[in-house]
Amino acid sequence: MAVLVLAVLAVGFTLWAAQGVLLPVLLAMFFALVGNPLIRLLRKAYIPRFIGALAVLSGGLAAAILLGQQMLPPAMDWASEAPRQMRQLAPKLQQITRPVQEANKAAESLARAAGGETGRQPQVVRTAQDDPYRMLARTPRLVAAALAVVLLTFFFMVYGEKLQRSAIALLPGRQQQKFTVDILQRIEREVSRYVLTITLINVGLGLAFAGVLAWLGFAPNEALLWGTMVALLNYAPYVGPLMGWIVILLVGFVTFDDPLQALLPAAAYIVLQTIEGQLLTPIILGKRMALSPLVLILALMLFGWLWGIIGLLLAVPLLVCVKLVLARVEGMEGWARLLE
Repeated sequence: MAVLVLAVLAVGFTLWAAQGVLLPVLLAMFFALVGNPLIRLLRKAYIPRFIGALAVLSGGLAAAILLGQQMLPPAMDWASEAPRQMRQLAPKLQQITRPVQEANKAAESLARAAGGETGRQPQVVRTAQDDPYRMLARTPRLVAAALAVVLLTFFFMVYGEKLQRSAIALLPGRQQQKFTVDILQRIEREVSRYVLTITLINVGLGLAFAGVLAWLGFAPNEALLWGTMVALLNYAPYVGPLMGWIVILLVGFVTFDDPLQALLPAAAYIVLQTIEGQLLTPIILGKRMALSPLVLILALMLFGWLWGIIGLLLAVPLLVCVKLVLARVEGMEGWARLLE
């Protein structure tokens, strides 16, 4: 047991320490899984895999660049106006939380009457000086990581199957090779379909929410910004929708003066997310890809702690992949059922 605990701690520390290398590889594998079903469709139309991968990757990059161009102006406006908007939001929140504040004041008065006044020492807050060269040193790393993700995604799309066959050829027995090929092919197809399906569902959710915001009076670019945020956060079940709901609630109070009107964006988000999570996704994916909520929350906590936002994005696909592997390996079916 002691050796097992030490091994788990060593693996966890390695995953955290090597995230600069692991995250680009995992992100590239994730994007390749999204594009593989599209490449298989192009191959059925007698388009070579190299050309199909280049077309899918170019289309994805073009869509991301266009989306970024649309989102950048409203994002910069919100970032520059955030302090003033938070000051405007404070009186509205004070009106809503006034009963709680009054109860806290009454409790403090009782505490002072019971224990007397206690003087507090003033706290000295030290502000660290900003390093003007920190961002200059970090920018090349971010650019190199982005280029590494793009190149690795392309190579995984083009040479993934060849690399897979070469690795399987190293196995000693033909029966083991055949068994491993069957497992890897089924896992790759099922995981890629799952990731692509989840991506399409999240994109649909984001577009639907952006349309609702535009109908409520938001500017098109601003509605697209919050719709994209909702789509990305939906990759992390439970945690992502909760974070999105809090952000949209604050955005509603900043945008509208009427409290009831300010609640409409958050209410619309709850309705759309409930339809997606309780009806649309279970009908499309079925129970075969279902995961235990407890295991899912633990995985989100673990990968979010290790790798931050990217960990939340990758937690569910990695957990689905582990479940599929356990379900295909003889004697491990019980562990796969444990994740359901």
